[in-house]
Amino acid sequence: MKKLLVTLVALVCTAPIFAQRNAGDFSFSEDKLYYGFRIGFATSHISGDEGIKASSSRTGINFGGIIGLRLSETTPVYLESGLSYVGKGGKRGGTKVSLNYLELPILVKYGFDVADKVAVLPFFGPYLSMAISGKVKADGDSHSSFNDGYYTHPDMGFKLGCGAEYSNLYLELGYEFGVANIADSGGKDAHNNSFFMNFGVNF
Repeated sequence: MKKLLVTLVALVCTAPIFAQRNAGDFSFSEDKLYYGFRIGFATSHISGDEGIKASSSRTGINFGGIIGLRLSETTPVYLESGLSYVGKGGKRGGTKVSLNYLELPILVKYGFDVADKVAVLPFFGPYLSMAISGKVKADGDSHSSFNDGYYTHPDMGFKLGCGAEYSNLYLELGYEFGVANIADSGGKDAHNNSFFMNFGVNF
């Protein structure tokens, strides 16, 4: 958690430098194509059946890049995607579960200009993800989260939330709810769920 806070503070301190280099160049109301990077964190848990759920929350880091495209000349509707590393998981009793994914979202955003250089963008859309690492830790022992009877690698679900953009700086809050069953156990059911906050810069 300390490393996460140090990383976020460093980004907050350096992001205005990136924004200053491009000040005035980017506008959701004018540009058709934009790209950027995001970093932040998610507080997640795993819902489901007893023995496989991890209903207490775990905090993990998120980071990645995005690209967006305006879909209409007359309406501020955007299609945004990208690729991110997303840390998820949860806790149950003394057991800690980590599930770390590469995630591909496909989001639809609608932009509202609320002030000079300020836009608000609610969004919704599906995501696809593939776990690249994970551990289950309990009583000083640890093993892969993908051992038989635990969790599977692929996941999918939906994201909804709202972003705010000022000049080149961007902040978003949202929620992810998994619809795929990630339990690798016959007859059991488990789903990822997380609140997230990301900060970034658009170009």
